[in-house]
Amino acid sequence: MDGRSGIVMRSLRARLFVGLTATIVVAGLGAGALAYNWAFDEAIELQDSILIQIGAAAGAIHTSDPTPAGVDAEAQVVIEPLDGPGSDTKDRRALKNLPDGLHVVARSNGPWREFIRTRADASRIAIGQPTAIRDEIARDSALRTVVPLLALIPCLMLIVALVIRQTLQPMLSLSERLDAREADQLQRLPLEGMPDELHPFITSINRLLERVQDLIDQQKRFIADAAHELRTPITAISLQAGNLDQAGLQPESRERLAALQNGTRRTAHLLEQLLALARYDMSSTPGTQPVFLDQCTKEVVADVLSRAAARSVDLGFEVVEPVLVRGEPAMLTVMIRNLIDNAIRHIPQGGRIDIGVYREGPHAILQVEDNGPGIPEEDLARIFEPFVRGSAAVEDGSGLGLSIVKRIVERLDGSVSLENRRGTPTSGLRVIVSLPSLDQPKA
Repeated sequence: MDGRSGIVMRSLRARLFVGLTATIVVAGLGAGALAYNWAFDEAIELQDSILIQIGAAAGAIHTSDPTPAGVDAEAQVVIEPLDGPGSDTKDRRALKNLPDGLHVVARSNGPWREFIRTRADASRIAIGQPTAIRDEIARDSALRTVVPLLALIPCLMLIVALVIRQTLQPMLSLSERLDAREADQLQRLPLEGMPDELHPFITSINRLLERVQDLIDQQKRFIADAAHELRTPITAISLQAGNLDQAGLQPESRERLAALQNGTRRTAHLLEQLLALARYDMSSTPGTQPVFLDQCTKEVVADVLSRAAARSVDLGFEVVEPVLVRGEPAMLTVMIRNLIDNAIRHIPQGGRIDIGVYREGPHAILQVEDNGPGIPEEDLARIFEPFVRGSAAVEDGSGLGLSIVKRIVERLDGSVSLENRRGTPTSGLRVIVSLPSLDQPKA
């Protein structure tokens, strides 16, 4: 997976969030509107009931006072007698003509809700309240009913976001684990702990990884077989070129022979590297034993001293300590030789290579420093891949040396890193190999 998987995942999460929250908002607003209307109507009916109850209570009180009596100053409920002196006003005449019961009456100061009642003595009274006050009371009651429901909508949106995030977290974790893998790590993805809905997806990925692994194994076997088959003719060509070198040749022929010998050496070196790479890729587990890393390094240095001297390279140890590691001597020798050969090949004539072997806590450290041009920063991320030689590669390199070093180090449960030394008294490249040490103190 690449970075696009993260974009798809965020898009899926956004779709779920937008869809669910839109549903919650629409449903909440619809429910809020219904609840508001229901509460408003209930408040109006409750006020009508209050008017009826006040009318029932006022029907038992006999008074000749024609002045309207206020029952509730805040609710503006008023009891008015419709008979007797002072009842011949315009508003009261309109009320006299109404039958008993509830009515909405347009009065001089606006519409009122009136309850008309006839007493036992045939006198009539009206219990009234302005509809504006009634509507205001009903709206306040309805809002108090709806506000908690509306306040619940943001809470539900937050809960939905958290649930979606938690639900998709296994898929995000799976994507991150795949992105963190190296290109050659094709192990199966585990199904344990994953939701059942992801099992078919993970199973398909595992089948794809198996097919990719089979294809890579076929390519490795082909490279190993081809390299092995080419060794014999290349060796024969090298021998024949050596025989020709002993014969008396014209200068022009000797130049062509030198080019032939140079190409043969490069081809032979490439074949040896291909065989080494195939050998360490195809072997399942290396046969390991306790080996002194410092002793292997000294032997390799002794073997390559002549090559270093031919280019006037100052090759030596900066620090060397007895360090015991677990590995295969041949593997360690190939690893050390590739590192030193790489340094000799890339540093300028008369350069310097410093080697250090020492222990650092529970790790054995092999350090190779040179004063060459280093590796361009844009090439550091891919320099361990097979056949990647970098933009500053020399002609006789194969692009496999560092890849073989990484394979060997990883099989020995170690790590290797490269860094350019800039701004120091001697710039160049520093290679640090860290392997588990066998003689570290026990905790």
